[in-house]
Amino acid sequence: MQDSDIKTRVTPLEELKIGSRAGNDCLVVIYSSDARQFGKRYVLERDTLTIGRGQENVVVLDNDSVSRRHCRIERRNTSWYVVDLDSTNGTYVNDDLVKEYQLRRGDQVKIGDTIMKYLSGADVEAQYHETIYRMTIVDGLTGAHNKRYLLETLEREIPRSRRHARPLSAVMFDIDHFKKINDTYGHLAGDYVLKELATLVKSRLRPDDIFARYGGEEFCALLPETPVPGAGAIAEDLRRRVQERRFTFENEVIPVTVSLGAAELAPEMDVTAFLKAADEKLYEAKRSGRNRVCI
Repeated sequence: MQDSDIKTRVTPLEELKIGSRAGNDCLVVIYSSDARQFGKRYVLERDTLTIGRGQENVVVLDNDSVSRRHCRIERRNTSWYVVDLDSTNGTYVNDDLVKEYQLRRGDQVKIGDTIMKYLSGADVEAQYHETIYRMTIVDGLTGAHNKRYLLETLEREIPRSRRHARPLSAVMFDIDHFKKINDTYGHLAGDYVLKELATLVKSRLRPDDIFARYGGEEFCALLPETPVPGAGAIAEDLRRRVQERRFTFENEVIPVTVSLGAAELAPEMDVTAFLKAADEKLYEAKRSGRNRVCI
């Protein structure tokens, strides 16, 4: 398994005191390649807040995909607007490229590889703590669960599967030649592919299935009540759907395929061995030509 640049920081809730600022509108960082940014809150106290790579900005995002003066958040009467400042890579709200946009509660603003969530209203403290809690179990970019949640779920599901003598399978998969996608189309396009892929997979899986981003471009689907032939069929359907999906970012079509490996829980397996079995089948699929399923 390749090491991922993505790190999850879990912050104890007692460290996240709002204090006298409770009730103020704010932006909360829910995704960033810089682990120091996770959970950081920027209170909208002044009429204008600038965001960019330059040190003169109120919010400094030290990333090559962020322009020196990227965008600003400005107050107009009782509303907040995000205004792009002719940035190189653009400003996105809820995945749409915007020049100017009125923010509404829960909107997600993407600047480079950083995603901020806009929180507003009198219940901002409750929203903030809910957002921080979600960050401990959900990947901010893709909306899939994170590795921590997957491992905790497996610690519960493996004993349950054995207690009731019910099958449990896992499908591990990743995007073929993902580095080439980033190098050819840019990291923003790579983020788009990850998010669209996750949305596609979640729409195919069943309500009781668990879907998680394992790290980087690698994902895992945990399939309760499913023997390995059924897991293989689901994996093949996912492979086909990804291959047939048209991934288009800024008018460029990006070819995307995935390799998948599936394994069923065996009596001697613990969490690590179970995931390793599925991961070995994933790499067998990659070694044998990619864009295929091995079980």
